[in-house]
Amino acid sequence: MSCEKNPLSDTKSRSARTIAVHAGQERSQHGETSEAIYMNSGFTYPNSAAAEARFKGEEAGFIYSRFSNPTVEMFQNRMAQLERAEAARATATGMAAVTTALMAQVKAGDHVVASRALFGGCRFVVEDYLPRWGVATTLVDGRDATNFAKAMQPDTKLVFLETPTNPTLDLVDIAAVADIAHAHGAILVVDNVFATPIWQKPLELGADLVVYSATKHMDGQGRALGGIILGSEELIGGDIHTIIRQTGPSISPFNAWIMLKGLETLDLRVRQMTENAGKVADFLAGHEKVKQVMYPFHKSHGQYELAKKQMSGGSNMVSFEVKGGQEEAFKVADALSIFLISNNLGDAKSIISHPATTTHQRFSEEVLAELNISGGLLRLSVGLEDADDLIADLSFGLEQI
Repeated sequence: MSCEKNPLSDTKSRSARTIAVHAGQERSQHGETSEAIYMNSGFTYPNSAAAEARFKGEEAGFIYSRFSNPTVEMFQNRMAQLERAEAARATATGMAAVTTALMAQVKAGDHVVASRALFGGCRFVVEDYLPRWGVATTLVDGRDATNFAKAMQPDTKLVFLETPTNPTLDLVDIAAVADIAHAHGAILVVDNVFATPIWQKPLELGADLVVYSATKHMDGQGRALGGIILGSEELIGGDIHTIIRQTGPSISPFNAWIMLKGLETLDLRVRQMTENAGKVADFLAGHEKVKQVMYPFHKSHGQYELAKKQMSGGSNMVSFEVKGGQEEAFKVADALSIFLISNNLGDAKSIISHPATTTHQRFSEEVLAELNISGGLLRLSVGLEDADDLIADLSFGLEQI
C-alpha cells in the first residue's frame, strides 16, 4: 500500500472553486458535513489555570464570541485561503470592516490619502469621521496614480481606495499605488467588493489589507449582513484584532454560517453573473437612448487595458447613463419587471439603483459632478436570470423615454 501523500491535501494546490467549498472546515465529534453553527456567547475552561492561559494567549482556544468563535473562524479561514491572505477577521457589516481597517492603523496627527470615488459610507468615514479624531485626510482622483504621489505627506500612514469604483466603475492601478504608499512607509487598503475575490487579488498586486462587504456577493442571496478584513498576520492579528476585541463590531455566528454556505457557490454565481453583465453592457452600448455605458471589460471603457491587466473578469456590475436626466432614469427603472429597485448588489436577483438619489444622495451637486454621477446615471447589479430576459426588460424600460 502506497504511503504517498495526496498533493491535494495541501490546500495551496487547490483551485479557488475547491477552496470556497472546503477550506477552513472544522468538524465536531459528530462528523457533520455542513458547518456547525456555534451560537454560544461564551466558552468554559477545564480549570482556572486554563482560563488564565487562554486570556494571556499562552494556550489556544476560544474565550468569547465577540472576538473568537468556531463558526466565525471557519469563515475567516476559508476567506483567507480564497484571498491567499495570511489571516482574516470578520465583522458585522461591510462598513464595520472598512471602519475597523482604517481606524486600527491611524491615530491623531496622522494623515490618510484616499481616492475620491468611494461608496457614500466609505467616503463619510474618510472625509467626516476620521477628522473628528484628529486624522487629516486628502481625497484625490484615483484614475491617475500620480495623484496619490502628489498627496503623500511625511505623516501619511494609510492609503485607501476602491476599484472598480462605486458607481461609475472607474479603476485605480493597485500595483502603482501600492508602490507609492510603500515608498512613503504607508499601508494600502483596498475595497474589493465590486471585483470580488474571483476577479481581482489586491494582496497579490501589493495591497496590505483588503476589505469586503460579505453582504454582497459572498452571501449572494440578500439574506444577511457581514464584512471581512484580510491581510498579513501582523496587521490582522495586531491592532485590527484588538479593535474588534475591545469595541465589538463582530459578526454573529449565524451570519458567518450563511456566508460559509454562500461561498460554496460564489465562483459559479459570479462567473454566470459576469457573463450576463457582459451581454447587458454590449446591448446598452449600442442603444440610441444610452449616452454611455460603464463596464471595465467593455472596449469603450477608458481604462480597458488596466482592467485586463489587474482583473481577470469584468464583474457583474454595469452602470449606464441615459440621455436626459433623473426624470428619464426614473422612467426606465420604474418600467422594469425583472430588475428590482434596490441599493443592494451582488444578489442572485438583478438590481437597479439610481446613485444620485440613494447611495450618494448626501453629496452636493458639485461633488456629484466631480464624481461623474449625473441624474441620468443608473447602476445595475446583474444577477442569475436569463441574459436575454434581462436585455428585453431593459429594452422595454428604455422605450419609455
